[in-house]
Amino acid sequence: MLAKRLMAWALCLATTGFVVVPAAIAETEKALEAGRILAQKLQQVRPGIPIETIMPIDIPGMYAIELTGGAILYGTADGQHFFSGDLFAVQDDLLNLSELRRDQKRKQWMAQYSPDDMIVFPAVGAARGFIQVFTDVDCGYCRKLHAEMAQINELGIEVRYLAYPRSGVDSETYDKMVTAWCSKDRQVAITQLKAGDSLASKACENPVAEQFELGQQLGINGTPAIVLADGRLLPGYLPADRLAAAVLGE
Repeated sequence: MLAKRLMAWALCLATTGFVVVPAAIAETEKALEAGRILAQKLQQVRPGIPIETIMPIDIPGMYAIELTGGAILYGTADGQHFFSGDLFAVQDDLLNLSELRRDQKRKQWMAQYSPDDMIVFPAVGAARGFIQVFTDVDCGYCRKLHAEMAQINELGIEVRYLAYPRSGVDSETYDKMVTAWCSKDRQVAITQLKAGDSLASKACENPVAEQFELGQQLGINGTPAIVLADGRLLPGYLPADRLAAAVLGE
């Protein structure tokens, strides 16, 4: 399912079979050829490298190569030089262009998911914003964040949970999260599980494995991982007031 969603906004280069290039790049043969060269060069020196997208950046002759998991490489159009690390622009301050690219990617991917597939705790009163949280019912800091749910909601912040069982899809935690998503009242079920209660196992068609895969694609390796509406990632727990300030830009 996740692969189909990714293909909805990307174009595969048939000559390489594994490079995904946004449709905008296809406007020029020069950019397509550069993408082929970069992919071929990287495959020669690092066979199996998980290239996801290749696209030109604002620096003439330079391309960004995004890898599965969120890492970004940069290379010259002739494929002779590559470097890894974040790219900064010098403005009034240093602007991390690599992180902005990761933010945009997270925003695009998260936009493909409906809140209907998440466990949602709505804002109280007028909604001022929302957060999307990759969570694990057995994670201590996830439980700490959940304990402040009422305060977060009262600050006008809607919380949308996505499943991220850190121990994987063949784990007891995964089964617990399936039970939460398959429960008649998801809010009550996930609250009970985060409190350490035991629930009778339930099964149904559910998005838990897909959401776990999405988290891996976005480079998430810990919980809670909070994704804001603009794609920014806040790794780890934040108290309710600091979380609201980040969401609202205060």
